[in-house]
Amino acid sequence: MSTVIAQPVEARLVAAAPRMPTIPAMLHYNRRDPFAVRMTFPAPATLEGVEVCWTFARDLLAAGLEGPDGQGDVRVRPYGFDRTVLEFHAPEGTAIVHVHSADLRRFLDATEVLVPAGLEHLQLDLDDGLAELMRDAG
Repeated sequence: MSTVIAQPVEARLVAAAPRMPTIPAMLHYNRRDPFAVRMTFPAPATLEGVEVCWTFARDLLAAGLEGPDGQGDVRVRPYGFDRTVLEFHAPEGTAIVHVHSADLRRFLDATEVLVPAGLEHLQLDLDDGLAELMRDAG
């Protein structure tokens, strides 16, 4: 069984312009980092012209499908019947994207098969993490 899930999604960038362009994005989940989800945007879709990756809690994504959630750099909320809004806040500005809720649910379902919610702690290798901390401290 794979330890990583990568699922492409289409994100619709909300901008000041009347047309909302669709951009490709990639959702990532790794069993070795069981609490986190990563959403990556390719270089052509970013203002800086470099790939941008946001990391946030899997629980935040799941909760945001049901109602507004998040207080920090990433906020998630339902939008209409079939879309979810993800807001990414950075010093340079805020990016707001719409993603089909069904795509997010499919991704979360796949992560649940890999690591059921509530059992993430069983995936953590505390000995390896402690060894890494000790190497960094020395």
